Amino acid sequence: MESLVELRDGACVRIRPVTGADRRLLLAGFARLGERSREQRFMGVKVRLTEAEAVFFTHVDGHDHVALGALDQRTGEGVGVARFIRLRPGGDVAEAAVAVVDDWQGRGVGRALLAALTRRAEEEGVTHFEATLRADNRAMLAGFERIGEVEVIDRELDAMEICVRLPVADCASAAGART
Repeated sequence: MESLVELRDGACVRIRPVTGADRRLLLAGFARLGERSREQRFMGVKVRLTEAEAVFFTHVDGHDHVALGALDQRTGEGVGVARFIRLRPGGDVAEAAVAVVDDWQGRGVGRALLAALTRRAEEEGVTHFEATLRADNRAMLAGFERIGEVEVIDRELDAMEICVRLPVADCASAAGART
């Protein structure tokens, strides 16, 4: 599954599944995330990815762990990644996350990645996304609100856990499955 997406500023990104061969792209993209972006994605200070994290983020099975990368069509550089990881193997609820390098934020990359990730989730039988967001990450919250109904499951001082009902599902069934 690969697609070419034109962004609102006319730039094009190629969205495709992440593979084990993408380690270099992942590390280069991580280096282009600013401190605030890293804090929002990893919920705290994150200076570098460990080797184990690089392997985990690039060696996905395409079913219980799906990752899609966005590449600048002109240069081939990685500009963003979206992933979901099922909470239980074969289950219908998955944790979802998106990261976009700083100089591509606000251009529609996150929106395109989240739309593609939602399509893959539906193909794989995932009906709900869960995500933990920093309370000030309005862009990510708005992105999730565009793809489905958002329910705040838990809220702390600086973070919130949300459940997003994808168009094919009912959020109440996910809440029951968690208990």
